[in-house]
Amino acid sequence: MQYRNMGKCGLKVSAITLGTLWFGSKVDEATATAVIHGALDAGINCVDTADIYGKDRWDTPERGPSEEIVGRALKGRRQSVVLATKVCALTGPGVNDRGLSRKHIVEGVHESLRRLQTDYIDIYYLHEPDYETPLEESLETLNDLVRQGKVLYTGMSNYYAWQVCKALCTADKKNLAGIACIQMVYNLVARDAELEMTRLCEAEGIGINAWGALAGGMLSGRFLEHDPSRPPPDGVKPYPSTWQPRYFEAVRRLKEIAGDRSLTQLSLAWMLQNRGVSSVVCGVSSLGQLEEDLGSLDMELSPEDLEACDDVWRELRPAPAMFYARGYGIDFK
Repeated sequence: MQYRNMGKCGLKVSAITLGTLWFGSKVDEATATAVIHGALDAGINCVDTADIYGKDRWDTPERGPSEEIVGRALKGRRQSVVLATKVCALTGPGVNDRGLSRKHIVEGVHESLRRLQTDYIDIYYLHEPDYETPLEESLETLNDLVRQGKVLYTGMSNYYAWQVCKALCTADKKNLAGIACIQMVYNLVARDAELEMTRLCEAEGIGINAWGALAGGMLSGRFLEHDPSRPPPDGVKPYPSTWQPRYFEAVRRLKEIAGDRSLTQLSLAWMLQNRGVSSVVCGVSSLGQLEEDLGSLDMELSPEDLEACDDVWRELRPAPAMFYARGYGIDFK
């Protein structure tokens, strides 16, 4: 297993993080427990969950079962694990049972601690922006939790770069606990983050924990036999934004680049070659998937592989303006 510092922090995380989004819904508890134990035995030390993971629908007013499943599976092994969870989404019937107010964050962290059967959370993420709560209120609440020892590191998930920059400035001005890491969508067919977010994280020493590394399964290649002009078949749930002919063509080209190699492993290996990425969150629903994901650690990509992947992205998402061009390898004379 490879281990990396989470940004400029002293915390070391495994290059692959075990994602638990479907634990309790698509993945039953017995399988989830076997996957968690298999991941830990393989050297994965970071487990990522959230208060709503495991729900079939995220707009229903209750917490999901993933945290409880993770908590039970980690009994006796908690100390060696970097455990991450999140707060913001709807978790109850009341008007304050969602968002990033002081009330919901404090209640959320206490519920997560109880469900995870732990005294502290290693990484606590603001799961998404809350435009009805001042950012200062949320950051001050996280700072209190850090001072109390209930949270060790704080993160932000699914935010824009300008919002992260504002959070950094606010934390610095008010002497609050800083933002240690960002969780964001980042993969071979979704590289928009390279315009601003990855550069911001590099400049400020913020760890990047990337999710969606396989674009909802698109980068496994398993949807290529389907017709993108028709709705996905029942049971097939890729990201809606990628169910388009141009994304299918991009995946076909990436599969050609992979050749005899696994497209899944090539996609993850591409993520892992980026030293700005602290860890890649891999949602796993079986021991077989876990084994395949771990195989990406041994795959080395050549300069030709990387250039070919860049070419696919340039055609899928051409540079939007000249001042961004160098980030895409385009040199305007």
